[in-house]
Amino acid sequence: MGGTITLKSRFDGFELSAYRATPDDARRGGLLLIQEIFGVTEHIRELCDGFAADGYEVIAPSFYDRLEPGFQADYSQEAIQKGVRYSQATPWDQVAGDAQAALDALEGPRFVAGYCWGGAATWLVACRCEGVAAASAFYGRRISELVDETPRCPIILHFGKTDASIPMEKVEEIRQAHPDLPIYLYDAGHGFVSDRRADYHADSARLARLRTLQLFARNGGGKGEV
Repeated sequence: MGGTITLKSRFDGFELSAYRATPDDARRGGLLLIQEIFGVTEHIRELCDGFAADGYEVIAPSFYDRLEPGFQADYSQEAIQKGVRYSQATPWDQVAGDAQAALDALEGPRFVAGYCWGGAATWLVACRCEGVAAASAFYGRRISELVDETPRCPIILHFGKTDASIPMEKVEEIRQAHPDLPIYLYDAGHGFVSDRRADYHADSARLARLRTLQLFARNGGGKGEV
C-alpha cells in the first residue's frame, strides 16, 4: 500500500498530489507511472503497488489537479467525455514539467510507464525530460501528435490490434518515423491492461508487463543494485 505526496511542478510551481508506493524488498529503481484519462484511480494505484512489489519506488502524479483536485472517474460515457476534456485542456509542456517533478523526487535509475493518455505522455517524457533510463508506453493514441520528437532513452510501445481508437495506420506512422523502435502488437483492444474494462485481455496484459520489466532490467533496474 502507498500514500499521498505533494510535488512542485517544474512548469509553473503548481503543487499537485501524487500516489507513491515503495518496495518492501531490495530496490530496483524509481518509476514514474502515468495515469489514463480517468485520473489516479484504484486501477492505477494497483498498478503502482504491483510495480512496487517488483522492487520499484513508484510515483503516479495527479496530472489533472489544476482542473479538479483528486480527479478519479469510472468508465461511464460521461466520465470518458470528462476525462477527454481534461486531457485536451492539459498542455504537453505542463505535463513535461509535472513529470519532471516526479522524476526529481525519485532516486535513479528512473523509468516511466503510462497507459492510454499516459502512453502518449510517456513518449513525451522520454523525449523531453531529464534522467529517464527507459520507458514503456501502453496504447498511446496521441503519440501521433508527438511523432516528430525523438525519445532520448530506450522505449517500447504496446498497441492492441483491435483498438478502434488507434487504427493500425497510426501505428504504422510511428513505425515509419522511428523504424528501429520496438512496437509490440497484441490480440486485444484498447485498455487491455485494465481488468475494469471490457477490452481487458489477461494474456496480453501479462506479456506487456513482462516486456516492460525486462526493458527496465536491461537498463539498470537490477534488483538489489540500487
